[in-house]
Formats: sequence, C-alpha cells, structure tokens
Amino acid sequence: MAGEIPDLVAEARTGTGKGAARQARRNGMVPGIVYGGESDPLPIQIPFNVLLKRLKQGRFLSTLFNMQVEGEDDVRVICRSVQRDVVKDLPTHVDFLRLHRNTRINLFIPVEFINEETAPGLKKGGVLTVVRPEVELMVTAADIPEKLVVDLDGLDIGDTVTISAIELPKGTRAIIDRDFVIANLTAPSSLLSQEADDEAETEGEEGADAAAEGETEGDAS
Repeated sequence: MAGEIPDLVAEARTGTGKGAARQARRNGMVPGIVYGGESDPLPIQIPFNVLLKRLKQGRFLSTLFNMQVEGEDDVRVICRSVQRDVVKDLPTHVDFLRLHRNTRINLFIPVEFINEETAPGLKKGGVLTVVRPEVELMVTAADIPEKLVVDLDGLDIGDTVTISAIELPKGTRAIIDRDFVIANLTAPSSLLSQEADDEAETEGEEGADAAAEGETEGDAS
C-alpha cells in the first residue's frame, strides 16, 4: 500500500494565459493548474528543477501528493497531465486534480515480479514474457498501491499469470472486466528451434518411409 504522502511545494501564479505562462518559464518555473473539487481552479508554478527531479523518480502520474501553496490550505492532488516541449521533451505545463480520501480514480499501477530464482521454468532456461508491465486499476485516493506483486515461485514453462492471481487492495478493481494475462513463461528460443528441427526431421523420415513403401508396391506389381 502507499506509504506517507509526499509534499509538493508550489507557488500561486499571478495572471493566466500564454503571456503569464511564458514569463513563468523565463523565471525557471513550470506553470500549472490545480482543478476539481468544490474550489475554483488555482494557477500555480513549480520550480523547474524540482519538477524535473520528481519526474525522473518515476510514477509521477500515479503518485498522490500533498500540495502546499502559501496562503492556501494543503490539498491532496494527483497529476493528470504533463505537457512537454516537442523537441527537448522537457516539462512545460502540469495539471493537477484535487482529491478527497474517498475519491475513486483510474491509475496505471506497475507490476513487480519476485522469486524468479525459485521458478522451475526459469531454471530450465525459460523466458518470462511480460504482457502487461502495468495494470490500469480503479483505486481510492487514500489507498493507492505502490505496485502489484507477482510471485513466480513454482511456475514452470507454459504457465500463465493472470490478474486473478494477484491480490488487489480492498476497494480496488481492474478496469478490464475479464481475467487477462499479465505474463507467461515460455520455452527458450533454442528449445523451440530444436523442437522445430525434430519435427521437420520426423516429417522427413515419414515421407521417406512412405516413398519407400510406394517403390516396394511398384516393384511387386
């Protein structure tokens, strides 16, 4: 489950529109907006280096923050959009949604695999094919899971892991309403190639036997 909610310090931004946003960027800030709930939208700005560091830490779009703005009450928010420069791929604007503890939202939660060393299929050289490295869930703001854990202990080649094999937090459910695949253990390519060669060889032998039988029947006649 999610741990302590991290703080995110921002400043109230005076003025709106493209001109004010450009000025904020010239001052080393990234403009943004906080919306939702029962309050009016609040224009904000966050120091560029602070935001960039947060983005590099990962999971920015699925992390619940306690936003602190001088002169405003602290509020829980989650980022819903990060606009980036098309050339430099650096943040140019951010949108945050206000949340209450019981607010339900859709988020992509990363999947972590454990006990690879005790999976018989991997010991045999099998390959773990991850179909969904993250899963979209409907979660409650107060109980956002940091990750979903898949235990590979005991899994062999040919086994499949579906969403039903993962214990989801209470009040959380997958958006897709079916037992979809998260990952599977497949045979190594070398084994698949050997099996294909063996099959081709078997078919060749059967073809040769059939041809030999045909020649024998022809000689007999």
